[in-house]
Amino acid sequence: MFDTLSDRLASTFKNLRGKGRLSEADIDATAREIRIALLEADVALPVVRAFIKQVKERAAGSEVSQALNPAQQVIKIVNEELIGILGGETRRLRFAKTAPTVIMLAGLQGAGKTTLAGKLGRWLKTQGHTPLLVACDLQRPNAVNQLSVVAERAEVAVYAPEPGNGVGDPVKVAQDSIEFARAKQHDVVIVDTAGRLGIDQELMQQAADIRDAVEPDEVLFVVDAMIGQDAVNTAEAFRDGVGFDGVVLSKLDGDARGGAALSIAHVTGKQIMFASNGEKLDDFDAFHPDRMASRILGMGDMLSLIEKAEQTFSQAEAEKMAAKLQKGPKEFTLDDFLAQMEQVRKMGSLSKLLGMLPGMGQMKEQINNLDEREVDRTAAIIKSMTPAERQEPTIINGSRRARIARGSGVEVSAVKNLIERFFEARKMMSKMAQGGGIPGMPGMPGMPGAGGGAKKKKQVKQAKGKRKSGNPMKRKAEEAAAAARREAAQNGNPLGLPPGGDTDAQNFELPEEFKKFMG
Repeated sequence: MFDTLSDRLASTFKNLRGKGRLSEADIDATAREIRIALLEADVALPVVRAFIKQVKERAAGSEVSQALNPAQQVIKIVNEELIGILGGETRRLRFAKTAPTVIMLAGLQGAGKTTLAGKLGRWLKTQGHTPLLVACDLQRPNAVNQLSVVAERAEVAVYAPEPGNGVGDPVKVAQDSIEFARAKQHDVVIVDTAGRLGIDQELMQQAADIRDAVEPDEVLFVVDAMIGQDAVNTAEAFRDGVGFDGVVLSKLDGDARGGAALSIAHVTGKQIMFASNGEKLDDFDAFHPDRMASRILGMGDMLSLIEKAEQTFSQAEAEKMAAKLQKGPKEFTLDDFLAQMEQVRKMGSLSKLLGMLPGMGQMKEQINNLDEREVDRTAAIIKSMTPAERQEPTIINGSRRARIARGSGVEVSAVKNLIERFFEARKMMSKMAQGGGIPGMPGMPGMPGAGGGAKKKKQVKQAKGKRKSGNPMKRKAEEAAAAARREAAQNGNPLGLPPGGDTDAQNFELPEEFKKFMG
């Protein structure tokens, strides 16, 4: 959703890099570019004005003028101000001292309240709660049936005594659900209310009646993040008419410009508490302003990635795998390789996971073109092998590769590439278990336009294969040059430059023996 804004901000900051000092004109030009980027992202004008004012005031102050790297300071200021307009600190749910905690969902029709009720219920269940979904949308056709289906998929209980479709009293259903929850020992009640196509008095009155009847601990206003400025206007009207405690953004994975997310907390004074960023029930999590600001500025979101990994990977399985790898690389089999890939797949879309890594904004096009089915093809290839072949892939010869290719419906070259990639991954995993650095992510499919590992390996091998000259005079000169470089390095100059010499990069000249590798 924030791709366009991220690209504009990245190009703006690129112009600042390399400047040892920022003039007033530089700050004005940067502020102007940021203003245009925010307005193009459909951020509300009052929010843009407040944001730019703060950035300009801080950029003109001592924290930038006295900084060693002014460009980085400006990025730091923009990051902190983004966190501010997104709500500052993460807002957590307030739970009642005496169960059940009542959460009321409200919003316009089509905002995704019913689906979001299921997502919130599933999320609360993973947190150790026993939620109950309550069907109080008795106007919209099949709304009650939809909530029942969503609740079944989310594996949470539902209270739907009325058939809906215009039949039943939503206020009475809401009241009765509290007693039902106490009797069945549900500690959280999620009330799904009716929506309208626009703000009207009937919607306000019904929402207010349900609120007064159940006295919710939290009233969450569900906003479709794709409707732009109208989301802010709707939120303001609902805040003034009924009131709410927090905001939930739905459809955050859409291709809209994202201005609602950047505006709504600042304009309404109510923080965004949750965000839904996909169609699956698991595509839902607490909203963290600092992490969202980091993503917008292309700095990744490692904390969310780590949390996803912790939720998916078992600690016992990780320790078992580490112990196996410490015995030697050959202990890691294709069955283990397949299990690792399937665990990564459980974390969600590969493109979303890669997008959380810092610096991956520069490879946005390759990530978007990533073929998610590559993992399925890899699994098909491995499952077409015999147990002996999975245990020891070195026995896979030409005829075996042809048989595996036929069984999995791929080319023979795909089988060969998988086996080569497996051997590379095995070395990486073994290195990780022994405390070494990890040069890549095993099991990940290659991205279009990204360099392959095999080619790099070949170049390193070629460099290592350098032989000494057969000419005694030339060899003596090479040895003298090498000795001089070693002495320079010992004196604190790792580049091997002569002490007190010109260290300008433009005047730096490579030693003769390296020139041929530079073409």
